[in-house]
Amino acid sequence: MRSMHITGGCRHHIGINRLMRTNQLRQRGVTLIELMVGIAIGLLVIAVAMGALMVSRGVSGTVTDASGIQQQASYAMRVIGQQLRQSGSLRLNLNPGTVATAEPHLAPVAFEVKSGDMDMTKPEWKVIEGKDNPGSSEYKLSTRFSNYAEPVFTSASEQSQARDCLGANPSATLIESHFRLESNELRCASFGGGAAQAIVQNVANFQVNYLTQDITTTPGIPTIKSVNAAGVTNWGQVQAVEVCLVIYGSEPIDLPAGSNYTDCDGATLVDMSTLTGTRAKRMHMVFRNVFQLRSQGLIGTVL
Repeated sequence: MRSMHITGGCRHHIGINRLMRTNQLRQRGVTLIELMVGIAIGLLVIAVAMGALMVSRGVSGTVTDASGIQQQASYAMRVIGQQLRQSGSLRLNLNPGTVATAEPHLAPVAFEVKSGDMDMTKPEWKVIEGKDNPGSSEYKLSTRFSNYAEPVFTSASEQSQARDCLGANPSATLIESHFRLESNELRCASFGGGAAQAIVQNVANFQVNYLTQDITTTPGIPTIKSVNAAGVTNWGQVQAVEVCLVIYGSEPIDLPAGSNYTDCDGATLVDMSTLTGTRAKRMHMVFRNVFQLRSQGLIGTVL
C-alpha cells in the first residue's frame, strides 16, 4: 500500500511538469529573426503603397494641370473671339426716316455709317489693328465697334448690351479692347488706354496673323493670304484673324529629353525639358483659332 502511494505521487508530479512545460511553450514570444522578417514585410508593403500613391498623385496633378490650361485657353479665345466678331458692327436703325407705314415691319431700315468716335468716313479709322513687336505701351491686337443703346425687357429705358474684354462699358459711343502679352500674362486694356489687366496667366507666346483678301487677282477668284501686321496694307481688306496662344501649366512634371512642341510660327520646335525659370518642367500646350470678321465686308468698302 505504501509503494502504491509513492507511485501515484510520482505520476502526479510528472503531470504537473508536463503542464508547466506546455504553458511555457504557449507563452514563448517571437524570435528576433521572426520580428525582423515581419518588419521587413511591413516596410515593403508601405513602400509599395507609397509608390502607388505618388504615381497616382502625379497622374492626377498632370490631368488637373492640363484641364486648367485648356480652361484658360478656352476663356482667352472666347474673350478675343467675342471682340473680333463684334469688330466693325454698326447700329441697325429700324426706322431712319419719318416714313409712316401701315405695317411696322414695312418700315425702312439702315445701318448707321458713323456713331460718335466711330466715324466710318475717316480713312484712318480701323476696325482692327495689330502690331508685331508690342512694347510696354504698344498693343498686339486692337478691336473696335460701335456702342449703342437698345430696348431691353428689364428696363424702361434703352440700355447698351455691348462689353469690352474686361466686361466694362466705359464709353457710350465706342467699345475698344487692346490685347498684349506682357510678363507671361495676356493683358487687356479698355477704352481710353487705361491700365491693362491680366485675363490669362502663364502665357508663353501670343501671335496674331491676319487673313487678307487680294482683290488684284482674277475677278471672281479671290485669294486669301495670311500675313502679320506689317504685311497688312489695308485693314479694311482683313477678312479673318488667326490667334495663337501657348500656355504652360503650374505643376512641375518630369519631362524626358526631346519633349517638344511646335511654336506659333508653325516651324520652331521648343524643347520643354530645356526651359528655365517659371517655365521649367512645365507642360506647354498650343492653341490656334481663326475668327471671321462678319462685318468686315461692309466696313471694307468704306475704308
